[in-house]
Parts: sequence; structure tokens; C-alpha cells
Amino acid sequence: MNNILRQFELLVMKHFKYIILLYILAGVFSSCSFHKQLSSASTKNTQQLKRTYSSLLGVDENKIENVALYALIDSWYGTAYKYGGCSKEGIDCSNFVGIIYQEIYKKTLTGSSASIFNQCKPISTDELQEGDLVFFKIEKNTISHIGVYLQNNKFVHATTKAGVMIDDLNEIYYKKYFYKGGRIKSE
Repeated sequence: MNNILRQFELLVMKHFKYIILLYILAGVFSSCSFHKQLSSASTKNTQQLKRTYSSLLGVDENKIENVALYALIDSWYGTAYKYGGCSKEGIDCSNFVGIIYQEIYKKTLTGSSASIFNQCKPISTDELQEGDLVFFKIEKNTISHIGVYLQNNKFVHATTKAGVMIDDLNEIYYKKYFYKGGRIKSE
């Protein structure tokens, strides 16, 4: 038995740096986990969510059909912006979109706003449906911001000023920088 333990010790020592690297990577990926479970004991029940988001979007409560989407938005609402962030401590726009797509639509989106745009079929604003993406050219002439279209010209995104929130595509600021809508291409 001692011989087996000694061999195990030697094996661990030989591969110690790899074990530490795996441990570090596991910690990084768990903090940026896109697989957070929405608890059934949500801060708001379904009726409260429908009431809240129908009011924010200016639509009837019966138009709020994808309750899981709005529960996810609700759980992130107000989370501060952090460039490259992917946790409740801070999130950026493309990582926030990635979380929505992973949790709600079971699709993996990674990369910058511009690289996500390359995975899309461009669509006009009158074609936008809940779950489509909206892209903005705020920094110079490149796509630098992304959000998820909801309903009634409203979209959710992670803003540098106020964190995760819902805004209107008709607001002067967003009209000025809006580039295109996009729908993820079918595989």
C-alpha cells in the first residue's frame, strides 16, 4: 500500500503545475459561468415579472410570454458594467448577450460585438423580433456595442453608465449610433 501511495505522490509532484493550472482555470470558468441556474424562488413571481416588464416595454402583460428571458434580465438588472466582465460583480455588453443566449436560447455566442455580428444575418428594424440582436457603432466606425431586442423598440444591454438596463431604439442617442439588427444564422 505504501508503494502505491508513493507512486501516486510522485505522479502528483511530476504533474503539479498542470494540476494547479487546471485548478486556476476551473476557478476562472466558474466565475464566468454561463450556466447559472435561475432559482425557482425568484425575487419576483411570474405575474410580478409580467407586470414589471409589460410596463417597462409599454406592452400588455399577455405579450410577456418568454418569462424565463425576463426572469434572467431581472436577475441581472442594474448589474454594473465592467469591460471583459462576466459576473454579477460586473459585465460587459457582449458577455451579457452571451449569457442570455446560453441560458435562454441554448446557443453559444462569444467574442466582441463585431465578431458576434459576423455570426448574424443582418435584418432591418421592422423585422426585429424578441431575441434578435441590435448593434451599434459608438466608437468610430466599428461595431462596439450590442444588445438583445425585446419588444416595442426596446432592448436590453449592459451600458457603461448605468449597467444592465432596458432602453428604446427611438432614443436620440441610440438612433444616432444604431447600425443594424441581426439574427443568428441557423447552423
